[in-house]
Amino acid sequence: MQAMASLLPILLLTAFLSSKPALCYINPGATPPQKIGTKSSGGRATYIVFVEPPPPLGHGDGEDDHRRWHESFLPLSELAGSDDEPRLVHSYTEAVSGFAARLTGGELDAVSKKPGFVRAIPDRTLQLMTTHTPEFLGLRKDAGLWRDSGYGKGVIVGVLDTGIDSSHPSFDDRGVPPPPARWKGSCRDTAARCNNKLIGVKSFIPGDNDTSDGVGHGTHTASTAAGNFVDGAAVNGLGVGTAAGIAPGAHIAMYRVCTVEGCTESALLGGIDEAIKDGVDVLSISLGSSFAADYDKDPLAIGAFSAVSKGIVVVCAAGNNGPAFATLSNEAPWMVTVAASSVDRRFSAPTRLGDGRVIDGEALDQASNSSGKAYPLSYSKEQAGLCEIADTGDIKGKIVLCKLEGSPPTVVDNIKRGGAAGVVLINTDLLGYTTILRDYGSDVVQVTVADGARMIEYAGSRNPVATITFKNRTVLGVRPAPTLAAFSSRGPSFLNVGILKPDIMAPGLNILAAWPSSVARTDAAAAPPSFNVISGTSMATPHVSGVAALVKSVHPDWSPAAIKSAILTTSDEVDNTGGPILDEQHNKTMLFGPFNTGAGHVNPTRAADPGLVYDIGVAEYAGFLCTLVGEYVLPIIVRNSSLQSCRDLPRVGQSHLNYPSITVELESSR
Repeated sequence: MQAMASLLPILLLTAFLSSKPALCYINPGATPPQKIGTKSSGGRATYIVFVEPPPPLGHGDGEDDHRRWHESFLPLSELAGSDDEPRLVHSYTEAVSGFAARLTGGELDAVSKKPGFVRAIPDRTLQLMTTHTPEFLGLRKDAGLWRDSGYGKGVIVGVLDTGIDSSHPSFDDRGVPPPPARWKGSCRDTAARCNNKLIGVKSFIPGDNDTSDGVGHGTHTASTAAGNFVDGAAVNGLGVGTAAGIAPGAHIAMYRVCTVEGCTESALLGGIDEAIKDGVDVLSISLGSSFAADYDKDPLAIGAFSAVSKGIVVVCAAGNNGPAFATLSNEAPWMVTVAASSVDRRFSAPTRLGDGRVIDGEALDQASNSSGKAYPLSYSKEQAGLCEIADTGDIKGKIVLCKLEGSPPTVVDNIKRGGAAGVVLINTDLLGYTTILRDYGSDVVQVTVADGARMIEYAGSRNPVATITFKNRTVLGVRPAPTLAAFSSRGPSFLNVGILKPDIMAPGLNILAAWPSSVARTDAAAAPPSFNVISGTSMATPHVSGVAALVKSVHPDWSPAAIKSAILTTSDEVDNTGGPILDEQHNKTMLFGPFNTGAGHVNPTRAADPGLVYDIGVAEYAGFLCTLVGEYVLPIIVRNSSLQSCRDLPRVGQSHLNYPSITVELESSR
């Protein structure tokens, strides 16, 4: 609650504009650090340099003009250093007016003195933020929206991520027609297997044209958005079924902008720049910063504006910094900002206590040497925080209770080496009912904080015993669902309190989707095709990207704002019990609910027929920026020669933007 202290004098009244009756990749390990000013050799750092557009020279093909203009800001002797490392990293033509370059502090100072220079910002490194989810969202084969949209036929989904395993059957083109004639992209990596499904692959990692996925994240998100049907998908024999993306008939273009170390903003802008030129319809961006930067200092927000102004729907992750308030990234109103929810599926591994109670835990690896056998249950208050067992003789042949803190894989290995029969990992208080599954190996169960408390209480009784049963059982129809995932970043936005963020919620907890066979995964012994279960707003984002593709296929003439409006105004505000959507503690979201879930949970079928849409044009966004920030941002963000004076633009306050939701800021009467 401390995070909200500055907002207590203000009452935030939120309403949804609706056609119906009134009413950001979580790894349970460490989060990668965010780096500022990515370093190269020779004391240089990479900067994104914003400049005025090049003078109309009339020579070259446009891109050449831009490159020459950008190179003119660098001394000729500095275009390549003594180590032959190119100084000009990226020359942008569509996403922003500017370039990325490797510069020393002195060189940057010299660049800033040249006519046409606007601003330079350090290049940051951003963080990487489904057999069942289409069914959970109401999509059925040969029926409803899938049938009406041709499964997303003719729509191109661009994915900015870690690359793609082009050999995975999720990217087979069975049943997918050739891309539309307007497609201008290509497969720049000749080693990739391109076809009518995967129609473009390009890398924006300097000096590395490889578009294969060495992380897994990009393959997972791309298949979630628009992967083709694959029978027999499973992880460790769990979740068996037919895998499919939300828009399995859509085309995919992968723009590799991330490595295992993260995603630089300069590479991200390069990907957006190319995607605009290639002609994608939807951009799915499952990454973001750990904090929200001002729009004119946020390359993703600036690039997204350029994409939206060209008719591209941009879908971004809200971030994984929940459950604290005001932890969002990707807050710009022209983006669709996605929060993460649970689904109604559980990989069940029940534990029967000696008093007859059954605790329904979960496990990703259900191979076991102890299944169905009763063992003494061990819990130590002194050691529970990190489960560091000093005397391993105390745990041999026992089931050990541990709180999910510290380094869980190390803890589990430590306990197993001590001869424990099994391990029960209890969620932290912050996680509550959000169980982020991870493959800890055999004989390990994960339970919610509430169930953990029950087990701890029982472990204090005389001669406690427990029996864990592993049967590779996948349970559907779990209630309540959806619930808000604990890690999902929350609003409100401090940049623009009058705009409700996040926008929408979608499945992001324990999502099963494609995985590169070359990357270590949960089911390491499985034969290809490989799948994996991971969590994060990264996983929620491509669900909404896929929905945007389906709506675009049904309504090809709709603007990005209209498609966004359709998705928001038709969302679900109740769970599968008919009650309000709950948070990670199974509490009603109450006053700050919309700042947690946005408009509600995405409903693809209803989004295709919203009845009423709220559209927003570039001029209205520009007027909004004038009111919120000032005229100086127009040449940086808007870059439209006819929209460079606030005097010529409508005055649009935050609560006056034709947004599909309204957040009204009221002064307290106290």
